[in-house]
Amino acid sequence: MLLIAGLGNPGPTYAKNRHNIGFMAVDEIARRWGFSAARSRFQAQVMEGAIDTPAGAVRTLLIKPQTWYNESGRSVGEALKFFKLDPALDLIVFYDEIDLAPGRFRMKAGGGAAGNNGVRSIVSQVGPHFRRARLGTGHPGDKALVHGHVLSDFHKADLKWVEPLLQACADAAPLLAAGEDEKYQAEVMRLAPAEKMDPRKRRDED
Repeated sequence: MLLIAGLGNPGPTYAKNRHNIGFMAVDEIARRWGFSAARSRFQAQVMEGAIDTPAGAVRTLLIKPQTWYNESGRSVGEALKFFKLDPALDLIVFYDEIDLAPGRFRMKAGGGAAGNNGVRSIVSQVGPHFRRARLGTGHPGDKALVHGHVLSDFHKADLKWVEPLLQACADAAPLLAAGEDEKYQAEVMRLAPAEKMDPRKRRDED
């Protein structure tokens, strides 16, 4: 069984925020693979289903913690312990990464929180060894502006890379479910190419 968590803040006020791209990715995976409607469990919105792989379907639980972004670990930890899963193998967390250029995507296994309070909360509950799916949203250029940046909505111009990135994450999910993280990363970037550039520069700047 696989547990895939997307990070974000609950409620319509935050739904289109950069900080909520983890929620958006989980929703797109649910849509693409025909998961159940969301229900409340583990202090989260939970969707159940399976992702097809060459070796067979992998039962998957998608969760969107409703604890606020910075307390995501409470929900993730509760679900992980209930199903007795190994975080290093069975937990994948999708979240926004300001130190990646908009539209870039990187998988990472383990490590620190790099200033991300949602990741820090999960580390405090389950340890650092889990799989991370990092969705680049860019950096505002000044540390003082980060809070406002992540809690602001994507601009209309951003949708030309946000939507393909989310679709690619969902379409390539069989590789993720099979544990092929490097191949998954490569396939997402093949399906939704994004230029390597300074995270402090917008995608629509020339």
